[in-house]
Amino acid sequence: MTKQAKQWVSFYEQLELLKSRGLVVENEKSAIDYLERIGYYRLAGYWYPFRKPKENPQGLSYREDSFLDNSRFEDGVLLYVFDKKLRLLALDALERIELAVRVDVAYLLGEHDTFAHKNNNLFHSNFIRPNPRNFEGKSNYEKWLESFNRLQTKAQKTVFVEHNLNEYGDLPIWVAIEIMDFGCLSHMISGLKYADKQKIANMYGFISGDHFEKCLRSLNFLRNVSAHHSRLWNINIVDRANLTPLGMEWSALTNNKPFAYFCLMQLFMNVICPNSSWGERFKTLIHEFPSPKNGAISLNDFGVINNWEQNKLWN
Repeated sequence: MTKQAKQWVSFYEQLELLKSRGLVVENEKSAIDYLERIGYYRLAGYWYPFRKPKENPQGLSYREDSFLDNSRFEDGVLLYVFDKKLRLLALDALERIELAVRVDVAYLLGEHDTFAHKNNNLFHSNFIRPNPRNFEGKSNYEKWLESFNRLQTKAQKTVFVEHNLNEYGDLPIWVAIEIMDFGCLSHMISGLKYADKQKIANMYGFISGDHFEKCLRSLNFLRNVSAHHSRLWNINIVDRANLTPLGMEWSALTNNKPFAYFCLMQLFMNVICPNSSWGERFKTLIHEFPSPKNGAISLNDFGVINNWEQNKLWN
């Protein structure tokens, strides 16, 4: 049986509920403003670590409705603001990474064929071979092409897309790549022939093209989280990359926590924009991490390791 859905409550009643559960509210007018602008449910994700832990009979960890002592409404808001700045910083780096990789892929493939993305001979045999695990046994290339065609249909009234279709009947690869999202781009890279994938990987200091492509997939996961305004600072990374091929110092990082992937962004940024202030802005933001009196959160939840700022990556 399903539970009865919770009933609508006013912003004032939401605040009273939080107070009744032990959340300290020092400025009620300000708190109501935050509930009206950000929303109870979104802020609840930032208060969740402030709730008292409990275990069920199966040994799984849960949280009670009541809050730990010294839990403040304002600390949840500070954590939300920190996370918002973190997402914006991630999007700043990921945009530069995506654009740079787009240029590299289009430049390389365009030399092979103006319409390279429509030439399955330029892709790895495993990518173009029928895959029985796909619906109707289609190849990964065919599934990718279907995704690309949907993006092209959405963009067909865009001036540059319409012009190229009218003039040449199709989009050259350097035009086509401009309508790909990060997921479509990384999927295409996964299907490139070994030598081509390796050339692009080497530009960024990666020994293996396959490893390069898997790292891009992980960054795409972070991009989607950030672009959809979801909580980032302590999220469990689903699409994880093995970072140890980058060097022994990377083995200290936890690949299910976001910090490791901000290190990966910095690795790309050092190649793409070596004079960028992005790394310094990241370090400054980390020092702004809130420290609530209830002791419920720490940068360990983000995946930060000791002495990370002394690593040559960040200098």
